[in-house]
Amino acid sequence: MSAEKENGLQQAKENWEMYYMLTQELLKFINQQDIDQFLELEKQRNTVVERMKALPETEDYRKTAECQQLVAQIKPLDMQIIYKARAWLNKSRQQNASVHAYDLQGMQGIQGLGNILNKKY
Repeated sequence: MSAEKENGLQQAKENWEMYYMLTQELLKFINQQDIDQFLELEKQRNTVVERMKALPETEDYRKTAECQQLVAQIKPLDMQIIYKARAWLNKSRQQNASVHAYDLQGMQGIQGLGNILNKKY
């Protein structure tokens, strides 16, 4: 195996390990509901994915038993992250809808108050 190919496989391994570490961190921060940090880590993980896509040896490394074991550890973490992110998003949407409903009711109440005050008895 050429030194260049070996270096590429080593870089692919490091990328996969970084992806795994970032996935663990994503789960940690979504559990803490630290959405800002979660989003920052997601950006970092997307950068790693772009590096993985640009490296031809990524696919070669993915075929190894070592990588398959890593992928098997990542998949359940990804599923938890997706589930928790969807739950957070739904909760956020519900809270947002509640706030807007309250705002509209509040505006009607204020307009009604003005009408009562403007009446001459």
